[in-house]
Amino acid sequence: MTQQVPSTEPELAGVRNFRDVGGLPTVDGRRVRSGVLFRSGHLAHATQEDADFLASLGLHTIFDFRNAADQRLEGPDVELPGVRNVNLPLSDPADGAEFWKMVRDGDLDQLRGILADGRAAARMVTSYRMIVTQRTGEHSRVLHALAEDSVPALMHCAAGKDRAGISIAVTLLAVGVERDAIVADYLESNAKHRRYRVRRNGSPDTAYTPEVMDLLSPLFDARAEYLQAAFDSIEDRWGGFDAYFADGLRLAPETRERLRARLLD
Repeated sequence: MTQQVPSTEPELAGVRNFRDVGGLPTVDGRRVRSGVLFRSGHLAHATQEDADFLASLGLHTIFDFRNAADQRLEGPDVELPGVRNVNLPLSDPADGAEFWKMVRDGDLDQLRGILADGRAAARMVTSYRMIVTQRTGEHSRVLHALAEDSVPALMHCAAGKDRAGISIAVTLLAVGVERDAIVADYLESNAKHRRYRVRRNGSPDTAYTPEVMDLLSPLFDARAEYLQAAFDSIEDRWGGFDAYFADGLRLAPETRERLRARLLD
């Protein structure tokens, strides 16, 4: 399965992991329209040139899935004229504060205790499962908004990988994008120029050792197993994706059709 991506991609100085998901194929032979659905990391550090580019996209709505701890750490998004900003936290603020404190300040023994022996990857799997099963109200609100009037839209979290990645995946599933294409787009977050920059306190010779970075790596990787865990949770809880959209997200068939009309060529 070949993923379709824009032939040119802007180089944004202060925004990581930006891309248009246009071009992705659906199971019935259509494609996601270019210029209607974007994803990225947070916009708090956008330069004026970045802001000018984002403003040129004609965005209607920016969905920010960061929690309060993320926003205190990174700051608010830049203001773009005429764009509606919607904050829908998809993770608990206390967990966010604990997580970022560990990433910034944890010593090697602390990191080993929390992340070694597969615990980091297990944490990510648990998080992905929780976001799709416990944040149905937030996902429902996003999809209903997109179906009504909220495109073009940009979805982001901190790194643009996990919370935004799940929300993009849910949106693409709702309009019938091929599963392999959704996973391929998700894995694009592993590209070096897109990855979140890990920042740790302390001297470089102790804060960024190979072992430390290896322990942290599962938290900052986009791994197919994480997204598959979310898919599996949907299957386990609702018995299939159609039931998930109908019963979990309260998305009526006519709303899904409006969503397809908004997002697909």
